[in-house]
Amino acid sequence: MADTTRNTGQTRGAPPAQPRTEPRTGQRWKVVPAPQQPRHARRMDPRTTLAIRAGRLAAATSQRLGLGSGGMIGGRLALTLQPDLLQRLATGRRVVMVTGTNGKTTTTQMVAEALRAQAPAVSNATGANMLDGHVAALMTRMDAPNAALEVDELHLAQVTERFTPSAILLLNLSRDQLDRVGEVRTVAASLQRALVQAPSTPVIANRDDPNIVYAAEGHPRVVWIAGGVRWKDDALNCPRCGAFLGDVTTDWRCGCGLARPAAAWTVTETGVLGPDGTHHDLALALPGHVNRINATFALAAALELGGEEASALARVRLVDSAAGRYDTVRVNGRSVRLLLAKNPASWLEMLDLVRSSDDPLVLVVNSREADGYDVSWLWDIDFEVLRGREVAVAGDRALDLAVRLRYAQVHATVASTVEVALGGTDGGVPDVIANYTAFRDLLTRSKR
Repeated sequence: MADTTRNTGQTRGAPPAQPRTEPRTGQRWKVVPAPQQPRHARRMDPRTTLAIRAGRLAAATSQRLGLGSGGMIGGRLALTLQPDLLQRLATGRRVVMVTGTNGKTTTTQMVAEALRAQAPAVSNATGANMLDGHVAALMTRMDAPNAALEVDELHLAQVTERFTPSAILLLNLSRDQLDRVGEVRTVAASLQRALVQAPSTPVIANRDDPNIVYAAEGHPRVVWIAGGVRWKDDALNCPRCGAFLGDVTTDWRCGCGLARPAAAWTVTETGVLGPDGTHHDLALALPGHVNRINATFALAAALELGGEEASALARVRLVDSAAGRYDTVRVNGRSVRLLLAKNPASWLEMLDLVRSSDDPLVLVVNSREADGYDVSWLWDIDFEVLRGREVAVAGDRALDLAVRLRYAQVHATVASTVEVALGGTDGGVPDVIANYTAFRDLLTRSKR
């Protein structure tokens, strides 16, 4: 009989629920308690109360003045007034942490929706994914027993130092903002340290990414997801010993012992094959194979925490955008679809979405602090798939992008702004693929 053990997660120091075995069938099971009101929602000391009130006021003021969502400033002020506020707010809650290079925001939103099938949940939906953003999200609704929080890859260890999450999702690792983050192996080592600090936490991880396997291999509670690997350039060498792995699309194994583990969940062309061998059609509102992978992580997390599959999946299917990603908005009077691509791996996925379309295409690249100043990664992207299409380019590094497209034999028109680029296109709903700050600025100027 399949192991149907579920775990709710717990705050540091709380004993995990013990599995029991049904004597007649041999099936293992756990009693999963219903979500309870967080303890801090019932009683807080004056300093914590002051920190939360001040943080909420700062966030509201930022929103009122049009300076942003307030997610960072509110959380930062609250943490300054009460340095251990994060662990106080997490106590008594089921907190799912989602990290990886790509897909964090979308997966976090899916996890939040899946958890809401059980009980209210909060989330850092704006993408403020460091400690101040986590505090800001957790204090938005003090009585919500569930939380889904996106976390920057290099900050997961800071989270697990402070409290034990109920589940950790490890999506993928690839090069991104090398001048800020560093090499992929540095990030993998940081994730490994974070997991050592949370040995009782269920980890849901991508078995097809050698860097993720390296980070999670020693953890005692891993649920492996198989979604396939498309971006291979950061996974060709063993992250443990450096040996060449070769074809990582198959059951790879390194001489040092690191190997692709068996999967509990396998993503297919239409849905997902679950641990019990049952195939489930996902029928998502969001396009592409990458979002089937994201949805599988969310579904696995919900079931790991005792959720009911049908209700969790029904809520995940309703997600049709995430912090503006995939949204259709109005820009300068024109309806456009916004797509975010911030590194070679995510550009690969977004170009795959638009390559067979005849709709106008605008590519936008900046190189500000939040993007990383180095844009040499443009040469790692297979822009050749756009040959035969007319493309417009804009952004701070439009000329660099135009040069790259010229070598890819893609005809590109350089525009001073996205609005000017759109003015030179006719027909259809244009797709606009933009990296981080270009996407953020465009979303701010647009109308839904």
